[in-house]
Amino acid sequence: MKIDVLTLFPEMFSGVFGSSILKKAAEKKVVQYNVVNFREFADNKHQTVDDYPYGGGAGMVLKPQPIFDAVDSLTKNEENSKPPRVILLCPQGKVLTQKVSEELAKENHLIFVCGHYEGYDERIREHVVTDEISIGDYVLTGGELGAMVVIDSVVRLLPGVLGNEDSPLLDSFSSGLLEHPHYTRPADFRGMRVPDVLLSGNHKHIDEWREKQSLKRTYERRPDLLENYPLTEKHKEWIAEWKKCEKD
Repeated sequence: MKIDVLTLFPEMFSGVFGSSILKKAAEKKVVQYNVVNFREFADNKHQTVDDYPYGGGAGMVLKPQPIFDAVDSLTKNEENSKPPRVILLCPQGKVLTQKVSEELAKENHLIFVCGHYEGYDERIREHVVTDEISIGDYVLTGGELGAMVVIDSVVRLLPGVLGNEDSPLLDSFSSGLLEHPHYTRPADFRGMRVPDVLLSGNHKHIDEWREKQSLKRTYERRPDLLENYPLTEKHKEWIAEWKKCEKD
């Protein structure tokens, strides 16, 4: 996968792309990062990329020309017949979910546009961008942190990035539920014991315990996730059991 990032602050990405899983992914040549300062594409001697909004109002708006030209430069020699996804980090975009990350992980080329100031010229949204993504209902000073979150969530899903290929499949939200609790050695730490079932060696019972704990965590912490989740009869029995305990 090729990932291009258009930003006014390219130095923000050096630590993120040069550390941990994202660094290992690049070393394995699973992904290629390219961070571009789109100020370099400004068509004026002062390299101005923003201007006052038509109609008045507070703040400055990113001009279309630098973004259009920057994206054109990244795609003019595109050998892949499938055009890249151009992603605008924006509070108005669809909220990032695991499903969105899984969809983007199937692409060969992603371009992220990180803006600052009051907003973007609407023509950028209408004619360059294919996706608008928000990482939550709050406002940041720019799109860089949002881009880092999306990129991390996507790259870790690429084949060969994580040591255990099953790891992404077991993450919270991947199955539609929150992940079950985890334990490691020692089995008894300051009187706090690991559940006996995990020490039993009975994988059928362990799988059932994990399934039940995953459902319980979701029921207690994110019940909204269960609204469209395909509950089995066993799941419904467990939920009824927990509801009865709450009433008692």
